[in-house]
Amino acid sequence: MNDLYEEYDVILDAREDRCPMPLLKTKMALSKMTIGQRLCVMASDSGSLKDIPQYVTLVGLSLLSVQEDNAVYTFVIQKS
Repeated sequence: MNDLYEEYDVILDAREDRCPMPLLKTKMALSKMTIGQRLCVMASDSGSLKDIPQYVTLVGLSLLSVQEDNAVYTFVIQKS
């Protein structure tokens, strides 16, 4: 987990949250970030796989990566 803290500016662990909380927490985290910072979101709710990329596209942010590992979805978003 230490490597994550060095690689990203903000890490959001929403693995225990159900829809719509992962998306709402992602929005709140992004609102506090500055341009150029990177957010790593971890979520286990399958709705996040659709909701978070759609939101990122809608507001014009950069979705750098989406990964799935053992039903945990990891999104890396750069605020632009």
